[in-house]
Amino acid sequence: MTGQARSLLLRGGHVVDATGERPADVLIAHGHVVEVGDGLSGDRVLDAGGCVVAPGLVDLHVHLREPGDEEAETIDTGARAAALGGFTAVVAMPNTQPPLDDAAVVGSVIARGATTTCDVVSSGCITKARAGRELAPMGELHRLGVRIFTDDGACVASSGVMRRALEYARSLPGAVIAQHAEDAALADGGHMHEGAWSSRLGIPGRPAAAEATIVARDITLAELTGAPVHFLHVSTAAAVALVRGAKQRGLAVTAEAAPHHFTLTDAACAGFDPTFKVHPPLRTATDVEAVKAGLADGTIDAIATDHAPHTPEAKERTFEEAPPGMLGLETALALTLTELVEPGVLSLATALARLSWDPAAIAGLDERGHGGPIVPGATANLCVIDPAVEWEVDPSGLASRSRNTPYAGRKLTGRNRHTILAGEPVVIDGEAQR
Repeated sequence: MTGQARSLLLRGGHVVDATGERPADVLIAHGHVVEVGDGLSGDRVLDAGGCVVAPGLVDLHVHLREPGDEEAETIDTGARAAALGGFTAVVAMPNTQPPLDDAAVVGSVIARGATTTCDVVSSGCITKARAGRELAPMGELHRLGVRIFTDDGACVASSGVMRRALEYARSLPGAVIAQHAEDAALADGGHMHEGAWSSRLGIPGRPAAAEATIVARDITLAELTGAPVHFLHVSTAAAVALVRGAKQRGLAVTAEAAPHHFTLTDAACAGFDPTFKVHPPLRTATDVEAVKAGLADGTIDAIATDHAPHTPEAKERTFEEAPPGMLGLETALALTLTELVEPGVLSLATALARLSWDPAAIAGLDERGHGGPIVPGATANLCVIDPAVEWEVDPSGLASRSRNTPYAGRKLTGRNRHTILAGEPVVIDGEAQR
């Protein structure tokens, strides 16, 4: 611990983890949980009264823009936003400049991520330059610690290349191929969901079929190769149904959904505000309900933010010209509590599973001390959540360098209060400590 303190006590909280729920104090020392019980004492005390003490949240899908676009975000500012949101680990996506297809570039991200307020781990590209043709040096990147391989932002269009990637990943312990499931031949040129609203607004659309066709193909390839495949930001009812069927057949298929795909519909684009432009696009109310149902029954394993910062100048272009993407790290927890837990779609424990220990298992971050049960000996990567606090999203108050949140002015319930990373409080009472 820093200073003279030898131990840290989280007092008066309600512990929720994969083993169940119970009221308890949590005592931490030397980076680990020492004791969980009643009436404990410590050198330093953080109040957790009325709060939930949970394993730190884990985000499988963030864009930290470093290297190459640091005006929008850096590893440091993104990690600070993550910690404020209750995350103790995030997976940085590879569509940087240069992309994460090279050991030196990946190594620099890993090194930078090790010094921040959140455990930032690097993904790696499936193909060189994310061009979809030649496999990246996956073995070399795996030796650096990469476990998630993806060309996110671009779909691996070639069935042959995707098959080779899956087959190679089988030889790399813990490696997972994660697909951005949008058939470019169907989606290119579109800027929002293809449907009634795109027709009304005169904006070219990206059809739901662009997602479903790739999901169906890659489920078939997963069955052929026996390799795990993970589907990024699932957004359509058809894709949810396909993943559900694959799981019922026992295939090694996992999926994630972003908060904007269970809280917003394509109707949000009616004002031509590029803040609401994202790929895959906001879908219909039917799709939103399907995503919620998938999260409830475990078809969708994880809630991942797809945090995608852009400078104001980029997002102030016309809808068609602006880049896709939204902020998500500081609002994901509250949106989950407000839109899924409060209405009874998910229990609190299920919501935390989707935000913490389930994504940790997919990325192998459980082996690095994330998402595990809060028991003596466990690494103290924790968050303390106030489930009742009400607050309004103010873009100017976010830690990200960018301001492109679609939730400006939205009133939410529930917020992270404290974040503990390897035993150190990096957020106290909603304030970052460094």
